[in-house]
Amino acid sequence: MRHVIALDVGGTSMKAALVGEDGAVLHRARRATGREGGPDAVVDNLLAFAADLRAHGAEHLGAPALAAGVAVPGTVDEANGTALYSANLGWRDVPLRALLTERLGMPVALGHDVRTGGLAEGRAGAGRGADRFLFVALGTGIAGAIGLAGGVEAGANGFAGEIGHIVVRPGGRPCPCGQTGCLERYASAAAVGTAWAAASGRADADAVDCARAVAAGDPDAARVWTEAVDALADGLVTALTLLDPGTLIVGGGLAEAGDVLFRPLGTAIGRRITFQGTPVLVPASLGDGAGCLGAALLAQDLLQHIPQTTEVRT
Repeated sequence: MRHVIALDVGGTSMKAALVGEDGAVLHRARRATGREGGPDAVVDNLLAFAADLRAHGAEHLGAPALAAGVAVPGTVDEANGTALYSANLGWRDVPLRALLTERLGMPVALGHDVRTGGLAEGRAGAGRGADRFLFVALGTGIAGAIGLAGGVEAGANGFAGEIGHIVVRPGGRPCPCGQTGCLERYASAAAVGTAWAAASGRADADAVDCARAVAAGDPDAARVWTEAVDALADGLVTALTLLDPGTLIVGGGLAEAGDVLFRPLGTAIGRRITFQGTPVLVPASLGDGAGCLGAALLAQDLLQHIPQTTEVRT
């Protein structure tokens, strides 16, 4: 059965799937990154995992995969297939595409994790049918994907969509990127959790706890939440002004708050919009499976540009 390998590499674990031509998931697997062993160990584990997936396909699906797609965190040079930097995984300038191509004997596409997840949401998730969309992931940090005509824009230097580093509070909190007042220092799940821990006096409190307290009517939680939503709306309206997307997709851990987030966010965006078009605001629908699905799409896209006579090593 014709299929591709899809790999989504996270900070602590790697999710994988073998995906058929029709998008059906034929096999799923998960493995630890082994980052405690250092960046070289992570690369070795990734290569071994990919090889095992190839072997599984050859044994159980009648033939090895035709191509592989891999989504990785950090800074990614997708054009040259290089993982430039990842703070969580510790690697720098790793030629992942070349290493995987050599190990697997098949074409490999490399993508940024959030942009790859955004690609999946745009084609098969909450943005399906939208010609122009903006996907924003609210997690430990904040990142985005700019969707256009069925694809996702990487930018001239691979940094397109880094909405978390729009300055929304000039002279505000310092950010590891070197600026002050970046959006993700105010509206990420990590930022909300930190603010709520300070306000509630509970060192272990997080953004989920804050959302629950907001729903329960806690005024201190409401204040923390409103500050985050206002900052998020400021950043998003800046992005809307520049990009004019028809659909705004919000995902990540903070989006799991549902209406507790989306109702005030929609109102806050509406108050700020003047001449800009109002996008359709929707929650992401694919959850933590978006990265794998997006990686499969990258691999399938790659096959469309390879002559049909191309053979893979068996």
